Amino acid sequence: MRQAVQKIVKERVGGVGASLRRIALILIAAVISALNMKTFIRAGDLFPGGFTGLTLLIQHVARTYFSFELPYSPVMLVMNVIPIVIGFKYIGRRFTLYTCLMVVTSSVLVDLFPDFAIIDDVLLSAVFGGIIAAFCGYLCLRAGACGGGTEIIAIFISEKYGKDAWNYMLVFNAAILLVAGAIFGWERALYSIFFQFSATQLLNSIYKRYQKTTLFVITNRPADVYRTIHEITNHDATVFKGKGCYQGAERDLVYSVVAADEVQKVARKIKEADPLAFINILHSKQILGQFYLRPKD
Repeated sequence: MRQAVQKIVKERVGGVGASLRRIALILIAAVISALNMKTFIRAGDLFPGGFTGLTLLIQHVARTYFSFELPYSPVMLVMNVIPIVIGFKYIGRRFTLYTCLMVVTSSVLVDLFPDFAIIDDVLLSAVFGGIIAAFCGYLCLRAGACGGGTEIIAIFISEKYGKDAWNYMLVFNAAILLVAGAIFGWERALYSIFFQFSATQLLNSIYKRYQKTTLFVITNRPADVYRTIHEITNHDATVFKGKGCYQGAERDLVYSVVAADEVQKVARKIKEADPLAFINILHSKQILGQFYLRPKD
């Protein structure tokens, strides 16, 4: 009885600690994102991707043609209503609630922080602003959230169809740039391409949940290798029988496909299970068939 109570208490304390870490990461990302908006993005007069760029475009139109200074946060929050509903329905409640925290906090901070330029070079603002935006996005995704807007839609597509959908966001971003270029001039719109490219490609390279990796493991302990893969990733594996050409000894080849963000942990545990295992890790461009993804919640 006592051990059961201690286990429950430990689980609850661990759950509270994990929640606090997630909230801390999101708040840090929100502060950095708002500062990035008020420094690099505003200094370069750039149009970032997603609903952030659309919100800035609406603000520019209101300021230029109607002489009205429209606050950032109300527009951003209204546009996120539909993506938030999609998140609650198809992705997960906790994921969506943490995303709401990110969207609300960053939006309010954008209205509260003053504009101040760090550098005057537009190209540098675009590149470094994109890098900082990718870092904020990575912090959110590590915390089990995102920046809202098109990111929720991209995650929904990735979860539903098992495809890496970040590059598809460029289509929506291109539409924003076309409108911004036609209204306010093409120079800033073209500079914004550097911002969007650096942000999207960097985030795509460091966040690998939707990328697939193939494992070929030559081992004399296939059962232990398979158990390791299954316990960590919940993925299955296939064992092939073979013969080593050098000594003519029989060998087992364990084949499995795992998420790219899990491969380092899996490889390390396989070497612990079989120190003599030979592991070949390959990037899988496309997988056709069922592939398990850990739930967001």
